[in-house]
Amino acid sequence: MDDARPSQAALVARLDEIRLTDVDRFGGKNASLGELISELQEAGVRVPGGIATSAEAFRRHLAQSGLDERIGELLDGLDADDTAALAATGESVRHLIETTPLAPELDRALRTAFAALEADSPDGVTWAVRSSATAEDLPDASFAGQQETFLGIAGIEHVLDAVRQVFASLYNDRAIAYRVHHGFVHAEVAISAGVQRMVRSDLAASGVLFTIDTESGFDGAVFVTSAYGLGEGVVQGAVNPDEFYVSKSSLESGRPGILKRAVGEKALKMVFTEDARVGETTAFVDVSPSDRVVFSLDDAEVHELGRLGLAIEKHYGRPMDVEWAKDGLSGDLFIVQARPETVRSRESGITEKFRVVGAETATTLVEGRAIGQRAGSGRVAVLTELRDMDSFTTGDVLVADMTDPDWEPIMKRASAIVTNRGGRTCHAAIIARELGIPAVVGTGEATRMLAPGREVTVSCAEGETGVVSAGLLEIEVTTTRAGDLPELSTKLMMNVGNPELAFAQSRIPNQGVGLARMEFIINRQIGIHPRALLDPASQPPEVRDEIERRIAAYESPTAFFVERLVEGIGTIATAFAEHPVIIRLSDFKSNEYAHLLGGSAYEPEEENPMIGFRGASRYVSAQFEAAFALECEAIRRLRDEMGLTNIQVMVPFVRTVAEIERVIEVLAAHGLERGVNGLRIVMMCEIPSNALSADAFLDHVDGFSIGSNDLTQLTLGVDRDSALVASSFDERDPAVLRLIEMAVTACRARGKYVGICGQGPSDHPDFADWLVGLGIESMSLNPDTVVETWERLGAAAA
Repeated sequence: MDDARPSQAALVARLDEIRLTDVDRFGGKNASLGELISELQEAGVRVPGGIATSAEAFRRHLAQSGLDERIGELLDGLDADDTAALAATGESVRHLIETTPLAPELDRALRTAFAALEADSPDGVTWAVRSSATAEDLPDASFAGQQETFLGIAGIEHVLDAVRQVFASLYNDRAIAYRVHHGFVHAEVAISAGVQRMVRSDLAASGVLFTIDTESGFDGAVFVTSAYGLGEGVVQGAVNPDEFYVSKSSLESGRPGILKRAVGEKALKMVFTEDARVGETTAFVDVSPSDRVVFSLDDAEVHELGRLGLAIEKHYGRPMDVEWAKDGLSGDLFIVQARPETVRSRESGITEKFRVVGAETATTLVEGRAIGQRAGSGRVAVLTELRDMDSFTTGDVLVADMTDPDWEPIMKRASAIVTNRGGRTCHAAIIARELGIPAVVGTGEATRMLAPGREVTVSCAEGETGVVSAGLLEIEVTTTRAGDLPELSTKLMMNVGNPELAFAQSRIPNQGVGLARMEFIINRQIGIHPRALLDPASQPPEVRDEIERRIAAYESPTAFFVERLVEGIGTIATAFAEHPVIIRLSDFKSNEYAHLLGGSAYEPEEENPMIGFRGASRYVSAQFEAAFALECEAIRRLRDEMGLTNIQVMVPFVRTVAEIERVIEVLAAHGLERGVNGLRIVMMCEIPSNALSADAFLDHVDGFSIGSNDLTQLTLGVDRDSALVASSFDERDPAVLRLIEMAVTACRARGKYVGICGQGPSDHPDFADWLVGLGIESMSLNPDTVVETWERLGAAAA
């Protein structure tokens, strides 16, 4: 790489001459691009070449044309919260800059540099003209695309026009307001215009990646979004993109690492037009129905983007926000922007958990992608035009088709944001995170379904789906400060069933996952009976059509089942990578399996499913053998191919010793052999026979996890689902305690694991105290009770 550096007086420089230390001269975006070109080519990071004007060029242009004084006069005394005055002033400033020719020396320098750039480029290349402000892309500031970008620009005259418009965009309404609200002095912020070779992603795909989870702050995975066409469609929020998560540890070890795939709607894509005028070179077109339902990237490309993200993060030493593009002519992946992630990486050790009281029974009005893990409420304000800003009242719920940076002055006054379009990296999502308010994006119909003035509650606190409910519901907020917790003799683990919450829950102090329910993952992320997926051709037409719709992005019906399990379990295992994660094999009862798509054809109608065809008895039955093999394949792949050896297996509802013997044989036949590659297999102790014959069962497993719910039910003869006898259900009954004591004593005598994963320790502090005194190795608690229980047990032991 040429080590040439631009002189201090240079008005224009090549990107490969610029370094990160040149932020004050070429702005954050261009300085970062130059840094990537010069420092990360050997790591495989491709960045399109180009040129950039300097901040000094901008300042001299303003001074030589007299624009600086005129702009200062217009901005002096402006109230940035007066949206009408802001809009009028901004328009006047921009008009001045756009209609004033560039200073002669800058005009000459740009023409000379661009001629050299074109001479080194293939015929037919077009250019992106991007803004790069000198206070932009800093670790403690997020300008979120406030200045303009122009794509597909051809010829020097159009480039010069685009540069003037980029200069003018430093005074967009949202940029003026942002500087005022964040203490930046207008005259001290300059702008650089970058002219960069276009990547032909109009023929392929593009998107954004973050090296940190934007919702939870979890830093063990790379988050990738992708949609067809030019990347501005994703950034603007006009497109609901595909989403992927990739495990960093798997990437670093060269293993497969995709933890999640989600097909976005991708209804539109941005492409080039035949119009060469600046601002008219791109347009949105419809994406074909067949392309919408499949992924816009293949697995190899997702992994490659993950590796590029890791390389960039390693070089910068902090979480990064990266824009990428795939060239449809060459097939190569390019990085077109990289900046520090500015929201989650600034957070303190305080965690807030929001809960909407009564959400289960409230009327749902619309749903979409949840942003922010928060909740808010207020009156609906539907805005379709920026000129309607004056009608917006502080505390309203902002409802719009989509937002762009011009909306920032009112977004900061909203209690929540709801949009028709956009994904988790769109403008509305970025600003909502920065402002600390909930947003539900990509609803498709919010502006139609939410009537102006209606009182609503917006909740993003229950996973990836955000919900807008009717009425002003009570919102509870629980604050947890992650301080030093005392050492305990008993490990405190967590019950985790929803992969969508795993990254956030992993930030709660914990010592692993004592219970991850596979059936929860099957229900939420698959929703189809495994036997229906094994034989889709024999399903009724309506079931077959629905199966085909859900699995469209996957290779086959069974691949869909296995991959979705891999994604769900893998997400939990990665979130808690430093600790054991005990995955309980599927424990649906027959009536629950029957509720899955296609399930009624395969499930018996049992009088008492609670003690019927469930757990271990399924795994060793001929009729469920092929379905169980799919579960085993998912776990084998996670442990052996992805390297997630913190996963342990738990077998539920084992009635007899002969049954557990057979299950162990079946697991081994499917590649899950106890002791191989560190695999531990534990058994749920939830039937009285398990405790009464503990030694015989322990001959075949590595320990017990006590399921106090079923153990209590079966010991006392109480149907825990019946309100008529619910008052008799109590884990602290002497008979139940005696069986638990027998199980714990047997495991301790044999040096085997023993924990408890039932509801009891979360509900009853005295029960938890008794278990600690008994010497139980671990208690797996509901996430919202972990810190409280930890502190209380620590105080009791002090």
